[in-house]
Amino acid sequence: MLFLFSITWGSFSVWWALACLLLGAIYAWLLYSKAGNLSNNIRYLLAGLRFLAVTIIAFLLLSPMIKTMSSRQQKPLVLVVQDNSSSINLFKPKGFEPAKLVDDLGTLKKTLGNDYDVREFHFAVDLKDSLSANFNGKQTDLSGVFSGLADRFSNQNIGALVLATDGLYNKGSSPQYVARNLKTNIYTVALGDTIPKRDLLIANINYNKTAFLGNDFEVEVLTEAYQSKGENLHLSISEDGTPVGTQNISIPANEFRKAITVKLHADKKGVHKFSFNLQPAPNEISATNNSETIYVEVLDSKQKILVLYNNIHPDISAIKSSLEGNRNYEVKTSLLNEMTAAKLSGYSAVILYQIPSAGAPVPTALQAALTQSKIPVWYIAGAQSNLQQLNSLQKMVQINSSRLEMQEVFANPKADFAAFTLSDSTRQTLASLPPLSAPFGNYGTANAQTVLLKQKIGSVETSYPLLAFGDDNGRRIAILTAEGLWKWRLAEFRNEGNYSAVDELMSQSVQYLTANNNRQRFRVYPAKNVFDESEDILLNAELYNDALQLINTPDVKIDLKSKAGKTYSFIFTRNGQSYQLNAGALPPDEYTYAAATKLGDKLFNATGQFVIKVLNAETRQSTADHHLLQALAKDNGGQMVSPSQISTLADMIRKNENIKTIVYDDKTYRDLVDVKWVFFLVLALLSAEWFLRKRDGEV
Repeated sequence: MLFLFSITWGSFSVWWALACLLLGAIYAWLLYSKAGNLSNNIRYLLAGLRFLAVTIIAFLLLSPMIKTMSSRQQKPLVLVVQDNSSSINLFKPKGFEPAKLVDDLGTLKKTLGNDYDVREFHFAVDLKDSLSANFNGKQTDLSGVFSGLADRFSNQNIGALVLATDGLYNKGSSPQYVARNLKTNIYTVALGDTIPKRDLLIANINYNKTAFLGNDFEVEVLTEAYQSKGENLHLSISEDGTPVGTQNISIPANEFRKAITVKLHADKKGVHKFSFNLQPAPNEISATNNSETIYVEVLDSKQKILVLYNNIHPDISAIKSSLEGNRNYEVKTSLLNEMTAAKLSGYSAVILYQIPSAGAPVPTALQAALTQSKIPVWYIAGAQSNLQQLNSLQKMVQINSSRLEMQEVFANPKADFAAFTLSDSTRQTLASLPPLSAPFGNYGTANAQTVLLKQKIGSVETSYPLLAFGDDNGRRIAILTAEGLWKWRLAEFRNEGNYSAVDELMSQSVQYLTANNNRQRFRVYPAKNVFDESEDILLNAELYNDALQLINTPDVKIDLKSKAGKTYSFIFTRNGQSYQLNAGALPPDEYTYAAATKLGDKLFNATGQFVIKVLNAETRQSTADHHLLQALAKDNGGQMVSPSQISTLADMIRKNENIKTIVYDDKTYRDLVDVKWVFFLVLALLSAEWFLRKRDGEV
């Protein structure tokens, strides 16, 4: 690091320095021009001390500044990232050794030497430090690699990215688009095999997760076959271990794809396991992708949800689409002036979208019917809302505004919300979605524990509620204090290719509201009925006293038992006024649970079931996508190499003129008067002068 400093005079001319010297000289001459009782040597010495002291003080009155210049070098970062998903080891070409790949990538750090800052990572779903030879990742998210590196090394000198992967991904968005945000040279190491092998596989299954008792429902099975011309696809289907159908299809070409539609019947309530199996072909590369299992929940009734509005808004369609994604809900939308109190019968919950609004209050008869029937109500506020009337209809959230203005607010999920559980991925997604529009004003809430989402204005986290839940005399209510849900759905689909987070938020919110209709004293329920492998298992519990007030005084114990016979015991943690349990990741299987608690002398029990399904995403593609790797390298100033050419990457990086050390110059300014040693220098000069004068009797 180079370190230099100089003195600057700001708006003053350097000629003022001569004036300071002249002032010091005149002061010293006037004081010591006469000899008095002092010898000439002492007189000259005292004059010199006074000259220096006065000159320095005069300098300080001009407010000079010290300019310090320092330079630092930042070596180019070389990021070595290795795919740790199971497809690398499962579909490896002949002669490829995964362990040798990790060793060869590790030698890059030594080969590049001290001129480069080499960092090593591995990934499957998440980006993690260091290389790994496990190759056990259940999914691959290539776009997450680029976004994760861009966040971690923002505004740093990223010289090159070495990416070793087979180009296959089954989660996230297109990596080509996200890679542009990293703005660096990308060198790809092409893993996997591009030569098609004989393989029959189930690529995907499209189905609805819920069906209704007594109805038929369809499942679309996407099958593929490679290098299997002349063979037959023999598909067998079973429900809970009992065969329910088969299909046979001839394979006319070496590359064959077909969507097979299967009609099934929902004849029993509960969660049912459906297995789809393709009979293996001779000499098939892998039979692990020949099977797929889905779980369908059969319900015996639908919950009817009513959405009332006064003016058309894109949020109406967004709410309807989100809720109808859960086949447990039947959603009806209606203008406020077309709804009467008599028509409310049969609805499980009512969503009042920007009602009451300016000039359109809730009719007295309709409001009375909502209150008397104790139908749960979800208020959604916006630019059309009459905030004064809204405050009078519910006491949970009060919005005080002196003018009708809107402001953009982001969602900030609260960690201590306990009424129900959202998955971690949903919470993260909600926090990253674009802002909604909320009325400008001051917000207050009766109970902070009931707030699921808080408002975040710009980068400032506030205590204002965005989405809150509560209880009004035995009737559950919710209030969303902003409009713009349609923007959330569009943004999530653009980023993730689905609406999972928004749909989960809407579905869980309505489930919480409608659960009040048939309230049990003790309820235990999982966050969802089917969890993916490696996903944390989340469960909620609610306990009500005789007055139907939510409490969490006694302990709640639960036993989770897998179909294989393994039992896991837990105690719920208290969260707010209810209970919550994160059981962590458990092995894939079908689980039943039994929970128990004791309130006074009464014993309460609750049972249920959920499923943890195996992720087979990595087995669905056996042919590597080197075209993607070639495009990534070409578009970002790099080159694609084979695993045997990893040793040449160091020379490529050295010869790339765009990869170089960056020198940063830092300038800092500081007032000279703030420098402590200057003060002590002046003090020393004046003290020495006083001491000499004192010694010679001049003081």
